[in-house]
Amino acid sequence: MEEYDIVVGQEFPDVKTFRSAIKEAAIAQHFELRIIKSDLIRYIAKCATEDCPWRIRAVKLPNAPTFTIRSLEGTHTCGKNAQNGHHQASVDWIVNFIEERLRDNINYKPKDILHDIYKQYGITIPYKQAWRAKERGLQAIYGSSEEGYYLLPAYCEQIKKTNPGSIAEVFTAGAENRFQRLFVSFYASIHGFLNGCLPIVGLGGIQLKNKYLGTLLSATSFDADGGLFPLAFGVVDAENDESWMWFLSELHKALEMNIETIPQLTFLSDGQKGIVDAVKRKFPTSSHAVCMRHLSESIGKEFKNSRLVQLLWRAAYSTTNIGFKEKLAEIEEVSSEAAKWLQQFPPSRWALIYFEGTRYGHLSSNIEEFNRWILEARELPIIQVIERIHGKLMAEFEECRSKSKSWFSVLAPSAERRMNEATDRASTYQVLRSDEVEFEVLSSERSDIVNIGTHSCSCRDWQLYGIPCSHAVAALISCRKDMYAFTEKRFTVASYRETYSEEIHPIPGKIEWKKEGETPMDDDIRVVRPPKFRRPPGRPEKKRMCVEDLNREKHTVHCSRCNQTGHYKTTCKAETMKGIEQY
Repeated sequence: MEEYDIVVGQEFPDVKTFRSAIKEAAIAQHFELRIIKSDLIRYIAKCATEDCPWRIRAVKLPNAPTFTIRSLEGTHTCGKNAQNGHHQASVDWIVNFIEERLRDNINYKPKDILHDIYKQYGITIPYKQAWRAKERGLQAIYGSSEEGYYLLPAYCEQIKKTNPGSIAEVFTAGAENRFQRLFVSFYASIHGFLNGCLPIVGLGGIQLKNKYLGTLLSATSFDADGGLFPLAFGVVDAENDESWMWFLSELHKALEMNIETIPQLTFLSDGQKGIVDAVKRKFPTSSHAVCMRHLSESIGKEFKNSRLVQLLWRAAYSTTNIGFKEKLAEIEEVSSEAAKWLQQFPPSRWALIYFEGTRYGHLSSNIEEFNRWILEARELPIIQVIERIHGKLMAEFEECRSKSKSWFSVLAPSAERRMNEATDRASTYQVLRSDEVEFEVLSSERSDIVNIGTHSCSCRDWQLYGIPCSHAVAALISCRKDMYAFTEKRFTVASYRETYSEEIHPIPGKIEWKKEGETPMDDDIRVVRPPKFRRPPGRPEKKRMCVEDLNREKHTVHCSRCNQTGHYKTTCKAETMKGIEQY
């Protein structure tokens, strides 16, 4: 506690610094202050405990803002209790204590605040006080939630100005212009998706935890190396069927503006009805699969059996009817209830062998990876969430452009590895040529028919993954064909580089907006107010059931009129029925 000791003659730069120091000392040394006089020139206080003689007096020096301690009387005779909090440990004091920590870690939890304050000062503060201090601290650093909505129109204008061709629109409801929806898609993302990515779109949402809640909806894809490629995102006041229909409508418009004919797409989602209906209506020629990560997590939670999860994944990856049915039979053996539960998801929606569209081996979306970008920022105002995504996009695009410069292969690394593995296996096969395009490939275990004209193999790997399988490679080598020419173009390094060829440019800060005269105060930019619904104040309550309640026997209700159980005297029908019979 030496650093919190105060002595006669000690000087402080100003009255504010002195007050802060005396408060710190009182908190650290576990005594309460009773202020007798406090203004800009003098400060007198004593220990709040009755009969404790400790007293302090400090004054301002002449012709200077410096404050100095003139006298300290007595020593503390009071008992010091750190378990009941401290009156000087106000919310504002806690905010000052945690501000730097919050800047370094947005996810600084109230329980961690309690721990750190106890560790440094030895006092215990209420959880709700720490929770409120965190909210106030975030607001001091990042601005209020209300300001976030207020600045949205100007921020969207800045996105479109600094990144031409991008889409950034705010949608409001009612005469008060209450926020309803936001859609953002950078031109670099649209260009990269249409010119280099796989024609796969993952859809999903994540709940925001700021003052006004809401949900972040997103559409992502895969680049040539199988990496995450964010295409578009939006924020809605509530996730429902209508909001998904709106989001897919805006996504369709964004793609339509940049290409004459939208390619045939494959969508991956959790399969909720709102998404299924929206995809069917806005992208009628597309295919739609249930994300296997979501499906496997669901069966795992439902039946608490890791073996079922493994078998489900093996069934999904099966490339033959026999293999798929064998895995389903194993699921039936492990749990007939799980097999019955699985029937609500037709195999054509999740199994590779039955799916009508092309997934290039991707059975799960990468939405979860995108959601991790903003996982820690979910408590911040809406504009901070968008800035976090924008900053991450800039960094990712730059990193991908940079690392691809060192690639000298034809295919992106992951696809090149697959091709090399196929080439190694192909060296052990025997190839029999039937005609110009058809071959029979013999291995020690099986015989496969390859048709290089239709890019197909009886093992189905070539059709499912877009990269020649080992049997196809053996056939192509035997007739001296370039196997890379028979690979899906979107797996090439050239496609990867085209995906990230457009830059995502930085957006100036709020100070720059004011210099350009483009603030929400202008008449041509409307004011957006936050949604009417907001998160209730305080920590969300959780309904808890005590262990004693679980083990306690249920009370049996007994009727004193008819001596039967299951009801009370007031609800007994015995007398009523007796009267009816007599009548």
